[in-house]
Amino acid sequence: MPSYRISRINEDIKREMTAILRKLRDPRIQNKIISVAHVDVTPDLSLCKVYISAIAGLDSANRAVAILKAASGFIKREIGCRLKLRYIPEFLFFSTDFIEYASKIDKILSEIENKTHAKNIRS
Repeated sequence: MPSYRISRINEDIKREMTAILRKLRDPRIQNKIISVAHVDVTPDLSLCKVYISAIAGLDSANRAVAILKAASGFIKREIGCRLKLRYIPEFLFFSTDFIEYASKIDKILSEIENKTHAKNIRS
Protein backbone atom coordinates (compact mmCIF):
# COMPACT_ATOMS: atom_id res chain seq x y z
CA MET A 1 0.00 0.00 0.00
CA PRO A 2 1.65 3.28 -1.07
CA SER A 3 2.37 5.82 1.66
CA TYR A 4 0.36 8.55 -0.07
CA ARG A 5 -2.78 6.48 0.53
CA ILE A 6 -2.11 6.33 4.27
CA SER A 7 -1.43 10.06 4.43
CA ARG A 8 -4.69 10.71 2.54
CA ILE A 9 -6.59 8.45 4.97
CA ASN A 10 -4.94 10.28 7.89
CA GLU A 11 -6.17 13.61 6.58
CA ASP A 12 -9.66 12.25 5.83
CA ILE A 13 -10.00 10.83 9.33
CA LYS A 14 -8.68 14.05 10.87
CA ARG A 15 -11.21 16.11 8.91
CA GLU A 16 -14.12 13.85 9.81
CA MET A 17 -13.00 13.54 13.44
CA THR A 18 -13.02 17.34 13.74
CA ALA A 19 -16.55 17.45 12.32
CA ILE A 20 -17.69 14.72 14.72
CA LEU A 21 -16.23 16.58 17.70
CA ARG A 22 -18.27 19.63 16.74
CA LYS A 23 -21.37 17.45 16.54
CA LEU A 24 -20.73 15.56 19.80
CA ARG A 25 -23.40 16.54 22.32
CA ASP A 26 -21.68 15.55 25.53
CA PRO A 27 -22.06 18.49 27.97
CA ARG A 28 -18.66 17.73 29.48
CA ILE A 29 -16.97 18.42 26.15
CA GLN A 30 -19.15 21.10 24.55
CA ASN A 31 -17.70 24.02 26.50
CA LYS A 32 -14.09 22.92 25.94
CA ILE A 33 -12.23 24.10 22.89
CA ILE A 34 -10.43 21.00 21.70
CA SER A 35 -8.66 20.21 18.46
CA VAL A 36 -7.45 17.15 16.64
CA ALA A 37 -3.72 17.85 16.47
CA HIS A 38 -2.59 14.76 14.57
CA VAL A 39 -3.91 11.43 13.32
CA ASP A 40 -1.72 8.42 12.66
CA VAL A 41 -3.19 5.29 11.04
CA THR A 42 -1.24 2.03 10.89
CA PRO A 43 -0.59 0.68 7.36
CA ASP A 44 -3.01 -2.23 7.87
CA LEU A 45 -5.77 0.19 9.05
CA SER A 46 -6.22 -1.71 12.31
CA LEU A 47 -5.34 1.15 14.69
CA CYS A 48 -5.64 4.90 14.55
CA LYS A 49 -3.87 7.11 17.07
CA VAL A 50 -5.66 10.42 17.52
CA TYR A 51 -3.82 13.21 19.32
CA ILE A 52 -6.13 15.72 21.03
CA SER A 53 -5.08 19.18 22.17
CA ALA A 54 -7.00 21.79 24.16
CA ILE A 55 -6.55 25.53 24.43
CA ALA A 56 -7.01 25.34 28.21
CA GLY A 57 -3.93 23.13 28.53
CA LEU A 58 -2.91 19.54 28.99
CA ASP A 59 -5.27 18.84 31.92
CA SER A 60 -8.27 19.82 29.83
CA ALA A 61 -6.97 17.66 26.98
CA ASN A 62 -6.63 14.71 29.37
CA ARG A 63 -10.26 15.09 30.47
CA ALA A 64 -11.37 15.34 26.84
CA VAL A 65 -9.44 12.16 26.00
CA ALA A 66 -11.24 10.28 28.78
CA ILE A 67 -14.58 11.41 27.38
CA LEU A 68 -13.60 10.50 23.82
CA LYS A 69 -12.47 7.04 24.90
CA ALA A 70 -15.93 6.48 26.32
CA ALA A 71 -17.47 7.65 23.03
CA SER A 72 -15.10 5.68 20.77
CA GLY A 73 -17.86 3.31 19.60
CA PHE A 74 -19.99 6.23 18.44
CA ILE A 75 -16.98 7.86 16.77
CA LYS A 76 -16.03 4.62 14.99
CA ARG A 77 -19.56 4.23 13.67
CA GLU A 78 -19.66 7.83 12.45
CA ILE A 79 -16.30 7.49 10.70
CA GLY A 80 -17.54 4.28 9.09
CA CYS A 81 -20.63 6.04 7.76
CA ARG A 82 -18.70 9.04 6.46
CA LEU A 83 -15.68 7.34 4.86
CA LYS A 84 -15.75 4.47 2.41
CA LEU A 85 -13.11 2.21 3.91
CA ARG A 86 -13.05 -1.57 3.94
CA TYR A 87 -11.82 -1.62 7.54
CA ILE A 88 -12.55 1.01 10.16
CA PRO A 89 -9.66 1.24 12.61
CA GLU A 90 -9.89 1.12 16.38
CA PHE A 91 -9.29 4.58 17.80
CA LEU A 92 -6.74 5.28 20.50
CA PHE A 93 -6.88 8.79 21.93
CA PHE A 94 -3.88 10.61 23.38
CA SER A 95 -3.57 14.09 24.81
CA THR A 96 -0.92 16.53 23.68
CA ASP A 97 -0.08 20.15 24.43
CA PHE A 98 0.25 21.05 20.75
CA ILE A 99 -1.90 24.22 20.91
CA GLU A 100 -0.11 25.48 24.01
CA TYR A 101 3.27 24.75 22.40
CA ALA A 102 2.26 26.53 19.20
CA SER A 103 1.09 29.59 21.10
CA LYS A 104 4.44 29.77 22.96
CA ILE A 105 6.32 29.63 19.66
CA ASP A 106 4.04 32.32 18.22
CA LYS A 107 4.69 34.53 21.25
CA ILE A 108 8.47 34.09 20.93
CA LEU A 109 8.38 34.86 17.20
CA SER A 110 6.31 38.01 17.72
CA GLU A 111 8.73 39.18 20.44
CA ILE A 112 11.64 38.68 18.04
CA GLU A 113 9.74 40.54 15.33
CA ASN A 114 9.00 43.44 17.69
CA LYS A 115 12.67 43.67 18.74
CA THR A 116 13.79 43.62 15.11
CA HIS A 117 11.21 46.23 14.16
CA ALA A 118 12.26 48.48 17.09
CA LYS A 119 15.92 48.09 16.12
CA ASN A 120 15.16 49.05 12.49
CA ILE A 121 13.28 52.17 13.60
CA ARG A 122 16.24 53.37 15.69
CA SER A 123 18.67 52.89 12.81
